[in-house]
Amino acid sequence: MKKSERAELVLHRLTELYPDPPIPLDHTNEFTLLVAVLLSAQCTDKKVNEVTPALFRLASTPQKMAKVPVAKILEIIRPCGLSPRKSKAISELSKIIIKQFDGKVPQNLDDLESLPGVGHKTASVVMAQAFGVPAFPVDTHIHRLAQRWGLTNGKNVKQTEADLKKLFPSETWNKLHLQIIFYGREYCSARGCDGTKCQICRECYPKRKKPKLTIKA
Repeated sequence: MKKSERAELVLHRLTELYPDPPIPLDHTNEFTLLVAVLLSAQCTDKKVNEVTPALFRLASTPQKMAKVPVAKILEIIRPCGLSPRKSKAISELSKIIIKQFDGKVPQNLDDLESLPGVGHKTASVVMAQAFGVPAFPVDTHIHRLAQRWGLTNGKNVKQTEADLKKLFPSETWNKLHLQIIFYGREYCSARGCDGTKCQICRECYPKRKKPKLTIKA
């Protein structure tokens, strides 16, 4: 099976399973989504969704968040990993958004990536989910599945992102990255599948007998 055929199979199967995948992080506006995605680094979406209601009741806009002491933000988000660094970043980016972007979350990758604590993946998620701009955020889970399905041989998430963007039409990217995440959690997790067990892995490589080792992102 050619790579393009595997890509077509993946898209078809994921669309069947997840025709309208929800955004897994609870939010009410672009700013709360940005904060939630920032918090999700090295933390589960479930834990983020447990933590953010208290934070967003306190401050759901940059203007309100900028007035909250860093120590208070830290107190609320402590259950998330890297909380000291994240609390400082949330405070600082709120002030920068007010000062440099008229109090609104910027709508382009370069400006988003200039904010404290916001890397390429976080910026891509915000572009895709808040503004509907085609983007393909790649985390370690998508990186793992893309390798298992023979869609990339990239040694890092940057190369995997480039390969996936070449394989799939841009109008599918925003939904597809969520579909892959949901599939990875439900059927093709790091421990639950080794590249030979789940439906898509078996269909992509029916003759594969040995586990597919993932090149770490």
